[in-house]
Order: sequence, then C-alpha cells, then structure tokens
Amino acid sequence: MSDGVGNGGDRGEAVLAIFQRGTEFTKELLGENERLRRALNEIEGRQREAAQSPEDWEKLRQELIHRICHLESENRDIMEQLRHVESENHQFAERYIEIEEENNNLANLYVASYQLHSTLDPSEVLRVIVEIVINLIGAEVFCVYVCPEDSDVLEPVAAEGAELDAFSPQKLGAGTIGESVASGVVACIDGATTAGPDGVDGVPIVSIPLRVLDMPLGAIAVHKLLQQKSGFSALDHELFTLLAGHAATAIFASRLYAQSERKLTTIQGFIDLLTK
Repeated sequence: MSDGVGNGGDRGEAVLAIFQRGTEFTKELLGENERLRRALNEIEGRQREAAQSPEDWEKLRQELIHRICHLESENRDIMEQLRHVESENHQFAERYIEIEEENNNLANLYVASYQLHSTLDPSEVLRVIVEIVINLIGAEVFCVYVCPEDSDVLEPVAAEGAELDAFSPQKLGAGTIGESVASGVVACIDGATTAGPDGVDGVPIVSIPLRVLDMPLGAIAVHKLLQQKSGFSALDHELFTLLAGHAATAIFASRLYAQSERKLTTIQGFIDLLTK
C-alpha cells in the first residue's frame, strides 16, 4: 500500500512541477513581451523626437521651398505658353477680319467695275467713280478732273466734301496732280489722312492719274479721308491702280460714245437737210 501511495505522490509532484514551469514560462513570455513593447515605444519616441529636430525641419523646409519654386516655374511656363497661344489666336482673328475685308472690297470693286463698264453715259460714269472713291477708298474730300481733247488743263468735273468751285483747274505736268497725270504714276503721301493748310487747293494726299494708251484723260485727287480710316493699306494701293485703269477706260468709252452720238446727230441732221 505504501508503494502505491508513494508512487501517486511522486506523480502529483511531477505534474505540479510541470504546471509551475508552465507558469514561470508564461511569466517569462509576458515579461519579454512587455520589455519588447517598452523598447518599441522608446524607439518610436526617439523617431518622433528626431523628426522634430531643427535639422530635420530645416531639411524639410528647404525641400518644400524647392518644390514650390519648381511649381512656380512650371506655372510661369504654362502662363507664357497660354499668352503666346492667346496672341496667336488674336493675330489669326485679326488676319481673318482683314481677309474678310479684302474679299469684301474685291467684291465691291468687281461690282463697281461692272457698273463702270455697263454705261456709256458720261454723267453716270462720273457718279459711279464718285461712289467707288467714297466706298472703297474711304475718301471724304476729293475731286475728279477731266482733261478735254487737245487741251493741257485738267478741269474739275465732280467733287465730294466741298463745292466744285473750290477746286482749281490743274495744269498738265505742273503740280502734284499735273505731274501725276503726265507721268502716269500714282502720287501718294503714305500715312497722311488730311491735306495741308491750303485746304482743297493744297497738295492732295493721293493723286490717281487716269490714262488710256498714254493719253491723259484726267485724275482723281483725294484731299481728306473719312474719320474712321487712319491711312492707306497695301490693298488701297492696288485699288488705286485698278481704279485708274477701269475709270479711265470708262471715261474714254463714254467720251467716244458721246462723240459718235454727236457725229451721228450731225450726219442725221445733214441728211434730213438734203432730203428736204
């Protein structure tokens, strides 16, 4: 009996020892875990302290300043590109308006040329010339001169902006208008919008000679432009040449027609006289 009891006691002590060792091991694990947690907290605290040190803050500030400067430079480049694009768009819009205006002027010139050559009435030809000078050239004060056959004097026959009597006859080959007609070269003062202090008798800002086959027929002398017109463009100079040719041809044709009508009337009158 004693041996059985003794063996049972030994087994109980062994089991108790195992539990004790398990308890001690658990305590050791808990202690190690607590030690590691404290170590981790200490490391994190040191990291937070290191991140808040003046050296790190200065480094971070410099990085932020560098980044801001870089972004500002990119923003300036983008704004410069935007202004460049806006400038190009503005130039394209202005050029589009100029082209539209040129096309409109050319269309008007075509219509005006058709009107010039659609009549042989001298007074109607002069009326069309006056309308062309007003609408296409933009003249406010001007005079149309005609040189009669076998004459060297340019006589004013139509005017706008002033009475016809205000314009004096011009000697062929003398003065701005006379020299322009004699040479067949347009005389133009670029950039001028008004004549000198002598008014309509002063130097015109443009003189357009009217000639056919080297024969002087007249001139268009512009003394003042409309207020909204600041000067002459490249298209205006082309209009001067085109107008000189078409207006001169129309005047020459109407003159021949008027002469033929007079001759026909004379012949008809002579025939009537003979038949009677």
